[in-house]
Amino acid sequence: MPRPPRNLLAAAPLGRAVAALLAVAATALLTGGASAAPGRPDPHPHGAGAGQGALPPWPAPADASAAVASAGLEMLSSEGMVQHTHTHLDVLVDGKPVTVPASIGIDEPRGRISPVHTHDTSGVIHVESPRRADFTLGQFMAEWQVPLAADRIGGLHSGGGRHLTTYLNGRKVAGNPSAIVLRAHDEIALVFTRDADTRPVPKSYDWPQGL
Repeated sequence: MPRPPRNLLAAAPLGRAVAALLAVAATALLTGGASAAPGRPDPHPHGAGAGQGALPPWPAPADASAAVASAGLEMLSSEGMVQHTHTHLDVLVDGKPVTVPASIGIDEPRGRISPVHTHDTSGVIHVESPRRADFTLGQFMAEWQVPLAADRIGGLHSGGGRHLTTYLNGRKVAGNPSAIVLRAHDEIALVFTRDADTRPVPKSYDWPQGL
C-alpha cells in the first residue's frame, strides 16, 4: 500500500498524534531508550560507563579479573604485604544497608587476587599490595562494577528530592567520592536518601582484633 502523503498526516489531528508517537519511538530506538529521571533508577544501567543494575543489591561481578582490569589494577598470584591496610565501607539507600559482597577483586577459578579486595560481607576493604600506592574508593567501586560519582551510585541518580551524600569518619565530603583514598581504619559511608532524612550515619567501625 502506498504511503500517505506527508501533508495528510500533518493536516488531521489524528495524523499529528500518530506522527508524534512515531517520532518518540524513533528517538527511543536511536538512543537506546529513555534516560533516567532525577532521583529514579537508570532504566538502562548497562550502557556505556555503567555496570551493575539500577537497584541494589549489587552482586560481585562474575568475571573478577575483567572488573579489576577496568579499575586499572593488576591481578596478583598472592596477597601483597608491603602495604597492608583496611577501610570500612557502608552503603545506605533510603536508610537500608546495601551488602558489600565478598570476593570483590578475587578470581577464585584463576587463583588471582587484586591488591584491593573483600573477603566477606562485612564491608571491610582490604588493601594488600606488593608496592605502596594511593588506592581509591573509585578503583574499588570499578572492581565492584557499581558506577560512582558525586550525584549517583549504581543506577540511582540524585534529584527529585533524593541525593547522594558521602561521609568520611562521620563528616561530609564534597566532590566526587571516587577520589577518596583508602586509608587505614577510615569509615566511608555512601548515603543515598531523601533530602529531609536526618537519620545518623556511621562515624566509625568496630574493628576486630587483628585488622
